[in-house]
Amino acid sequence: MSAVLPHESAAVTAGPQQEGRPVAAGRLQAVLFDLDGTLVDSAPELGAAADQMRTERGLPSLPLADYRPMAGAGARGMLGIAFGITPDSPDFPALREEFFVRYERRMLEGTHAFEGVPELLQALQARGLRWGVVTNKQRRFTEPLTAARPLFATAGAIVSGDSTPHAKPHPEPLLEAARRLGVPPGACIYVGDDERDIVAGRAAGMRTVAAAYGYMGARADVTLWKADATISSPLALLKLLEEA
Repeated sequence: MSAVLPHESAAVTAGPQQEGRPVAAGRLQAVLFDLDGTLVDSAPELGAAADQMRTERGLPSLPLADYRPMAGAGARGMLGIAFGITPDSPDFPALREEFFVRYERRMLEGTHAFEGVPELLQALQARGLRWGVVTNKQRRFTEPLTAARPLFATAGAIVSGDSTPHAKPHPEPLLEAARRLGVPPGACIYVGDDERDIVAGRAAGMRTVAAAYGYMGARADVTLWKADATISSPLALLKLLEEA
């Protein structure tokens, strides 16, 4: 959920790399992932929470296909689709909290890992690589969600949007994850489905991979993100890693 908290900009520079070319392992010690849209598909629960708000106000229901592209933007994205509202509206804070409460009630109902994610995480561990999560989702959601899913039992770090003073695209959450893992930032790869993920990863001095199978946003052009690589499925990440 990439936009639950306000974001800050971060200047970055690097060149893009096409899927199929390896991301040089070199000193690689850990792989960090965004959560929603990268490891798990939570769009149905996010969309349902916002759509319930619509229908209870007498508005017609919208299909999940309308909500899914903006699921990575969290409350901002869901409320934008449901009501055409933006965060600068005076009504936004109250609607956001209502959305949070409704999502919190249902978030464990159907959120599931994308196909290939469990196998990917097992393969990374078999290679001796540590892994963790860096999300802008607030701890009130991240902690119960990850605690309820065995998938996250082997995560060495789970950093939420309010775990540090800044949220992505600021690099601090990624730097905090590296500290928790006990590895230098330059020895990490960060994988995410939002441009903010790539900006944050590059600003943190990490190599970056764009997860093109994620939510991406309604008008996203991943080729403009300047990630080091792009993957169209979770398991495609393994093809990008050179044997250390």
